[in-house]
Amino acid sequence: MRSDKSLFRRKTIAAILQNPPADHEGHSPGGLERHLTVRDLTALGIAAIIGAGIFSTIGKASLDGGPAVSLLFVFTAIACAFSALCYAQFAATIPVSGSAYTYAYASFGELAAWIIGWALIMEYAVGNIVVAISWSDYFTGLLDGIGVHLPLWLTMGTQTGHAGYEAVMTLMQASRPLTEATPAQMEGYQAWTQAPELFNGLHLVVDLPAFLITVLITSLVYVGIKESKNASNLLVLLKLIIVFIVIAVGAFYVQPANWTPFAPNGVSGVLKGVSAVFFAYIGFDAISTTAEECKNPQRDLPKAMMYALIICTVLYVLITLVLTGMVSYKELGVGDPLSFVFAKVGLSRLSGLVAVSAVFAMASVLLVFQLGQPRIWLTMSRDGLLPSVFSRIHPRFHTPSFSTIVTGFFVAVPALILNMDLVVDLTSIGTLFAFALVCGGILIIDPYGKSEARFKVPYINGQWLVPLILAIGIFLVVRYNAASNHEFWLDVTGQHGWLQTDALSGKVTGGFAHQIPTVVFFLFCIALCVLSFRKKLSLLPVLGLLINLYLMTELGISNWTLFFAWLLIGLAVYFGYGYKNSKLNPLVR
Repeated sequence: MRSDKSLFRRKTIAAILQNPPADHEGHSPGGLERHLTVRDLTALGIAAIIGAGIFSTIGKASLDGGPAVSLLFVFTAIACAFSALCYAQFAATIPVSGSAYTYAYASFGELAAWIIGWALIMEYAVGNIVVAISWSDYFTGLLDGIGVHLPLWLTMGTQTGHAGYEAVMTLMQASRPLTEATPAQMEGYQAWTQAPELFNGLHLVVDLPAFLITVLITSLVYVGIKESKNASNLLVLLKLIIVFIVIAVGAFYVQPANWTPFAPNGVSGVLKGVSAVFFAYIGFDAISTTAEECKNPQRDLPKAMMYALIICTVLYVLITLVLTGMVSYKELGVGDPLSFVFAKVGLSRLSGLVAVSAVFAMASVLLVFQLGQPRIWLTMSRDGLLPSVFSRIHPRFHTPSFSTIVTGFFVAVPALILNMDLVVDLTSIGTLFAFALVCGGILIIDPYGKSEARFKVPYINGQWLVPLILAIGIFLVVRYNAASNHEFWLDVTGQHGWLQTDALSGKVTGGFAHQIPTVVFFLFCIALCVLSFRKKLSLLPVLGLLINLYLMTELGISNWTLFFAWLLIGLAVYFGYGYKNSKLNPLVR
């Protein structure tokens, strides 16, 4: 074990198993009641995965990549499968709450555990911002369908409205036709110009429905809302029925001509949708947090993770093909794509049914993650890394009261003002980071598959396979991605300058800074290739680590900058409080 003064001091697996579960009321010996079966766990995974992803962000992904984004769902599912195996082994080895935070504490040590715990705030709390905004889109659409029209300036975030206003003003100043603006930009412009002015040109443009649903859900969580496994199974059944209806009915309105070109923006265009696609899977690790409540976690968790992944991936692929077949992918950059496409082909009743089901489905996802985030803070607080107030239990409602309120604040206020694209990317980078650390953790605690856990990642010697797979990957990139390779070369040689941005949208499109994550990834590949050859590391965790890190490079330098800024804030909190007050600090004992 590391020194008690080390930043990498670890909690031993034995010590973790001896302590009361972090979410066990009263700290009494024992654990939570084990009543979840494979069916229940699979339903929980589907409930978490089929949410805002299938009802909202799938539209943005289709806009970026065209029909070929369906293949990105398959690729992402494979990446999740490697991570699922690693999660499953950790859950079998350390069947307690805390998810990736606890796993990192046992493998990488305290500093990494803190970082991943801080990143999980992005995964759960920030991810719920997207769910709240998506819920708002469907709810306002539903109200429009029954003749209730909210002012535009009360239905979108301040950032969205201002961005639309700036984009349209840029077109006007350049004497370009307004038809070049997207519908979303025109709505933002109209909302900004119609909204009351507060001061200094700032207009009151806020997403009121997103704010109110977050306040409502947080209030329910605060007073002790608990979802039973039967309610979860019923909810999943409702979601699956709606999805099957969408696929079955939509198939009759598919026009194969809309699938041509299949990948209009090439490989790079498809990969632009990686954040939106991966966001669909952020609920995947929610399964691992139920380890204490599984009848047989060593046997059931791996099965449930794989079943949920397979079922959801098949549904996502089919939904994507139906959406892009019914209308042109160019029209799918909306917040409610499923409802939009059916309204577009004249099926207004089905469009309304989708909108109603989405309202309930995404509200339930919001509830699940509003329940999950306080548990992470509760666990960190009981380890001494956060103030004890975060582990305060309400005497009447028996919920982590302070943590729940803080979680609600972190979701409600940003949902009121922020743009959904930003928070999707931030959520995805936090999730990918967690997945990468879990894969790397297996390489530390069990690099050769010799664990005594009832489930372990199958050991496949990666000495020669890792270099071979990387060589094949390089060949494919060089052979079939010439245009993007040329742009990459222009970026890294400085011919595009430090940063290159699009004049209309303001988004970063190139430049040396934009490629820094990719360059670092290449260097990491070389290092891991050498390490795999010398140490004969297990292939599957290595592949999971590499794929997750690669997906992170596709999120762009602006998202990395925000991510590192978030981590710096977290490190300031850790060194200012957590390091000194950790239960592993001998002065605290």
